[in-house]
Amino acid sequence: MNDKLLKQYGEMAVKAGVNIQPGQTLIINAPITAADLVHHCATAAYDAGAREVVVNWSDEKLSRIKMDRTAQEVLCDVKPWIQESYLQYIKSEGSAAILSITGSDPEIYKGLDMQKINAASIAKMNALAEYRSYTMASRIQWCVIAVPTEGWAKKVFPDLSADEAMEKLWQTIFKVSRVEGDAVANWLDYARTAAKRRDRINEMKLTEVHFESSNGTDLYVGLAEDRLWGGVSEYSEKGVEFIPNMPTEELFTAPHKDRVNGIVYGTKPYVYNGSLIDEFVLTFKDGKVVEYDAKVGKDLLKSLLETDEGASRIGEVALVSSSSPINKENILFYNTLFDENAACHIAFGEGYPGTVVGGEKMSEEQLLAKGVNQSVIHEDVMIGSADMKITGICENGEAVILFENGEWVF
Repeated sequence: MNDKLLKQYGEMAVKAGVNIQPGQTLIINAPITAADLVHHCATAAYDAGAREVVVNWSDEKLSRIKMDRTAQEVLCDVKPWIQESYLQYIKSEGSAAILSITGSDPEIYKGLDMQKINAASIAKMNALAEYRSYTMASRIQWCVIAVPTEGWAKKVFPDLSADEAMEKLWQTIFKVSRVEGDAVANWLDYARTAAKRRDRINEMKLTEVHFESSNGTDLYVGLAEDRLWGGVSEYSEKGVEFIPNMPTEELFTAPHKDRVNGIVYGTKPYVYNGSLIDEFVLTFKDGKVVEYDAKVGKDLLKSLLETDEGASRIGEVALVSSSSPINKENILFYNTLFDENAACHIAFGEGYPGTVVGGEKMSEEQLLAKGVNQSVIHEDVMIGSADMKITGICENGEAVILFENGEWVF
């Protein structure tokens, strides 16, 4: 792994991703294996004027041991100080930005009690609800990037040795994350280009999008009232531009929770709570999944859909060209940050407040009235294909072709 590129990767995440501002605190959530990258991120943050850099470390092997050996009631007893540790920084005068560095074996919890895993996951999300509201509504700057781990790299490149797989995954991440050359400038240029397409699709005033594919997908997704399409960069409540996901290739908006109908087939495996769901099919009626199946992980899919009332409805629909840099790699990453940016996708659960006009300042009840789904989960699953056709229906009833053969037509 090239340390020069690693340094550029860290600077990219801090200066273009969270776009840290002078006087702000940067909170970094990272695995212990990412120490070198964290050091570069911290240096870049201080160079940009950060007040403080706070790091929360994680260890996937220890997480598995704990999940296996700890009683469910203990795992579900999420202490208030965990959320408060974030809120005290976020609510301080200089506020805070959050950089999450992800990286783990996609099947780290394989073979463990899925009921316990799901219960612990739901308990944690509920306990961090207020903190999550700051990122879901983009009230603060936040960004997610990834680092390889041995288990993940071997899953992606099973025919390579552990060292070779790690190196190959690093190279691929650098490539699809636009790290070569001036990474910060690359992302700022890309954000401007993406904004032009985002503005154009917003001007169409779409009320519905229709997905069709030869695999059997025939899905109508009605959109929330006063919907807004977003993509690549967003703005915090203080007006600071930031890029939440690196890499990212999507334009997305809020479906109406009661206006999704038809059938859709998954096109890539999905990792949920450390285990795989693959070759799934879903049937929607009036917004809700009424039938489902999966060749791999059907019971896991059932648990996901039964998480809460909103988990069987979708909170996001996203359009991604088949020619995206990530899809061109022809690699299954087993990681949502990458795989969702290789294909069009939908997300079970909570919708983003910023995908409706003025949504960041709305209450949960007001968002529901607009059709924005509510849930403790937000789980993206891939539905895009190389032959996908997407048609948009405008407010005036006009039909507009958005995608033909998996590609944007404009």
